[in-house]
Amino acid sequence: MTRHIILASRPTGVPLPENFRLEDRRDPVLGAGEFRVETKVFSLDAAIRGFLDDRPSYLPPVELGEPVMGMSLGEVVESNNEDFPVGSYVRALATWSERYVLTPSALGLETVHPAPGVPLENYMGVQGPVGLTAWVGINVIGQVKPGETVLISAAAGATGSTAGQIAKLKGCKVIGLVGNADKAKTILDLGFDAAINYRDEPDLAAAIKAAAPEGVDVYYDNVGGETLETILPLMRMHGRVAVCGMIGQYNDADHPYGVKTLWQLVVNRITMRGFLTYDHQEHLAQAQQELDGWIASGALKPLANVRHGLERVPEAFIDLMSGKTTGKTMVTV
Repeated sequence: MTRHIILASRPTGVPLPENFRLEDRRDPVLGAGEFRVETKVFSLDAAIRGFLDDRPSYLPPVELGEPVMGMSLGEVVESNNEDFPVGSYVRALATWSERYVLTPSALGLETVHPAPGVPLENYMGVQGPVGLTAWVGINVIGQVKPGETVLISAAAGATGSTAGQIAKLKGCKVIGLVGNADKAKTILDLGFDAAINYRDEPDLAAAIKAAAPEGVDVYYDNVGGETLETILPLMRMHGRVAVCGMIGQYNDADHPYGVKTLWQLVVNRITMRGFLTYDHQEHLAQAQQELDGWIASGALKPLANVRHGLERVPEAFIDLMSGKTTGKTMVTV
């Protein structure tokens, strides 16, 4: 028998504990080419919120009464596939379960080769999907150049904190938007040039102008909504907006905010592009090499909050969607 976190009801707004339940289910028999994975690390990501609504996203919604989906890293414990032998580690989109069965077609499936002394959590954070997403957004979508000004929303979050550090390593001036004073201090300690607590600013546009009087070359957008609306007029000519996520509307997808400054895309010839990391496979080897090198040298600092135990996965996800977390939210098993 294996324990799973089941979607008991669909959330309205921020998820609540009663939207989830813990349930034991019998393990299925492996089919041809399949392999069974024992979870070591769950990755809690804002995008999961979109899978809990009964509407199309880039993945089908989770069905009521079925395990919730999310990125996971685990060890292969039984295998009918020689490419994924027992004892190997894999990362993939799986279920909130102690064990699960994968096929070679699983979304995001990768073999992970943990280096001695490196915590497994790193491979779900800065040396995993978080780091790869930040790298692709900054380098491939944002196309940053030394000396440019980069603005990042949700800058104390998993991807934002990593993207800001990468932009600094690429020679940019980096400004982060955060939601409280502690998070502002955190990103300044990571090397950001400026931190703006948007909750304390009566005029966010004025605060950004003060920090970036020359304008913004690249905006790494994790929020969307009113924040995006505010920033578009502050972009420089030929600026780039890398749209990683829009957490500002995940908890209320039925009432998306209507951005009223899109004309600025024409005025300043701005390029605005959404992206998913694994659409850019041709860049991921270079990204992984650079991330591993920066971690080894200490140039890139992991920022994470880690809890333990399958039963704590809903709690960690709810805190993430309530804006209570800093860095990458993970749960180890």
